[in-house]
Amino acid sequence: MADRPSGYRGQGFSLRGEKGRYVLPPSFRKVFADNNDERVLCLAKHEKYPCLTAFGLSRTDGFEDQLDKEEESAIRRGVDFDRDLRSMQLWGFTEVPFDSSGRFILPDHLSDLGGLADAIYFQGGGQFITLWDPRRLQAMGAGFENAQAACRTMAADADAKGARGKRK
Repeated sequence: MADRPSGYRGQGFSLRGEKGRYVLPPSFRKVFADNNDERVLCLAKHEKYPCLTAFGLSRTDGFEDQLDKEEESAIRRGVDFDRDLRSMQLWGFTEVPFDSSGRFILPDHLSDLGGLADAIYFQGGGQFITLWDPRRLQAMGAGFENAQAACRTMAADADAKGARGKRK
C-alpha cells in the first residue's frame, strides 16, 4: 500500500486573478508532491461531463493497463473498442506548468472546452481532479448536490473576500 499514489480528494475554488492566472488549491498541490510529480497539470476535456479533468504525469504510468482493461471489458460485453481513439483521448492532454504557489495559466482552447471564464471549482476524484465552471456545475442533475453546495459556499467566500479587498 505504501507504493500506491496519493489520490486527489476534497474541493477547492479559484477566481481568475492577475495576469489571467488561477491557483491550484494547496490540498491538490500536496498530492503532486506526495506522488513525486513534477509541477505540471495534465489537462483535458472530461470524456463524459462538461468540465476539464486534471492529473499528474505519474498517472500516465497506468494508461496501457487501463487500455487493456477497457479493451477486455468491451470484448466481454460484445461492443466495439477503438483502442487508437481511446489512446488518443488518454494521451491527448495538455501539460500546463504551475509554480510553487499553484498559479497556472489555462490555455484558451481548454478554457473554451471547459466553459471556464472567471472561476474554477476543483473537485477531487481519486486519480484525477475535475475543473468546473460554477454555472455548468450548478446545471448538473442528481448526484452532484455535494459538489454544487461546496461550490456555492466557496464562490460566496471568494466573492466576499474580493469585495473586502476592493474596499481597502
